[in-house]
Amino acid sequence: MTSQATSQRRIDLDWLRVILIGFVFIFHSGRFFDTGGWHVKNPETYFGVQVWTTFLANWMMPAIFAVSGASLFFALGRSNGKFVKDKVLRLLVPLIVGAFTHVAVQVYLERVTHHQFTGTFFEFLPHYFDGLYGFGGNFAWMGLHLWYLLVLFVFSLLLLPLFRWLKGHGAPLLNKFDDVLSLPLVVYALALPIALLTVNLDPRTPLGMRDMGGWPLPTYLLFFIYGFLVISHTGLQQRIRQQRWLSLFLGLVCFAVLAVIWAVQGDAPVGTPRYAQIFTIFGISAWCWVLAIFGFGMKHLTRNPPFLQRANEAVLPFYVLHQSILIYVGYFVVQWNIPDLLKWLIIAPVSLALILGLIKIIERVNVLRFLFGLKPLRRSAQPAPAVTPVAQTIE
Repeated sequence: MTSQATSQRRIDLDWLRVILIGFVFIFHSGRFFDTGGWHVKNPETYFGVQVWTTFLANWMMPAIFAVSGASLFFALGRSNGKFVKDKVLRLLVPLIVGAFTHVAVQVYLERVTHHQFTGTFFEFLPHYFDGLYGFGGNFAWMGLHLWYLLVLFVFSLLLLPLFRWLKGHGAPLLNKFDDVLSLPLVVYALALPIALLTVNLDPRTPLGMRDMGGWPLPTYLLFFIYGFLVISHTGLQQRIRQQRWLSLFLGLVCFAVLAVIWAVQGDAPVGTPRYAQIFTIFGISAWCWVLAIFGFGMKHLTRNPPFLQRANEAVLPFYVLHQSILIYVGYFVVQWNIPDLLKWLIIAPVSLALILGLIKIIERVNVLRFLFGLKPLRRSAQPAPAVTPVAQTIE
C-alpha cells in the first residue's frame, strides 16, 4: 500500500490554479466572437472560435474543480467552525458583493444589447431586482460568472463530513481504493461515471442544464471528489505522472473526434444515439485532459518564484473581476468598425491591464481585501503578501 500524501504545500496546485484562471480569462475574451449565446456579442460570430471555446469548456472548469478538491485535502486540518468561516469569507462575501455591484452592470449591458431594455444604467437599476436571472428576471443571484464560488461553497460544506472521515478513520478504505486506481490505466475508468452523468442528465432540466461552464452541476461534483482522491495518494500521483503523455494523447484524440463529428453532422438532439455518442466522448475527453494537466503539473510545476506567491493570492479577485471588466470593455469595442481580430486584440489586453490595476488597489486596502475575499494585511505588512499556504487560496 502506498501512503497518503502529507505535504502541507503543493507548488503544482498553486501553479495550476493561476494557469487555469488565466485560461478562464482567455475563454471569456473569446465569447464575444463564438456562435453561442452570451451577454454581449460581436455583430459577426465564427464557428472556428466556437470550436476553440468548446475545447476550453471541455476541460477548463472540470480541471478547476479537480484542483479545488485537491486543495480541500490540505484545508481539513482546521476545526469545522474555522473551515466554514473561511469559506464564508472567501467565497460568499465576494459573491454577494459582486451580485449587488459590478455584476448588475453586466446584466444591464446584456439587456441593452439584446434589445430588452432601453435607458441608462440608473434607470435600469430598480428593475435589476425584478425576478431572478435565469428564471425570467434580472437579479443575478448566482453572480453570473461567480456561480463557481457558490457551487464551490456548497460542495465544500456538503462533502466536509465525508472528506474528514476519509482522511481519518476511513483512511484505510481510501488507501485501498487508491491502490486500485494506481494500477496501470485503471484511473481512466473514472471517466465512465462522468460520461454516464453527462449523457443521462437532460440539459432542459435544472439538474442537467449546461449554462455554467458547459457541464451539468453533478459532473462538477465528481471532478471535485476525484481531485481529493488524486492528491490523497502518492502512488496514484506517481501513476498519473507516468501516464501524462498518454492522457494528453487520449485527450487530443477524443476532442479531435468530437470536432469532426460536430463539423460534419452538427448538434445532436437530446436522447438520440448520436447525442449519447458525442457526450460519452466529451466526458472521456475531459477526464483525460484533467489527468494530463495534473500529470504535467506534478512533473514540471515545481519551482516557487516570488511571482507565484503574489499571483496565487490575486487569483480570487482576478476571477471575481475578470468577466465584468471584459464585458464593460467589449461592449464598446465590438461596436467599432474595425477588423474583428483587432477588436479581440484590444479587448483582451485592455481588460487585463484594468483588472491588474484594480487588483493593485485592492491588495492595499483592507476593506477592499475583505470585499474580495482576501485576508486583511497586518499593520506591519507590506503590500506584497507573505507566502500563502495552499489551503488558504481559492479552492
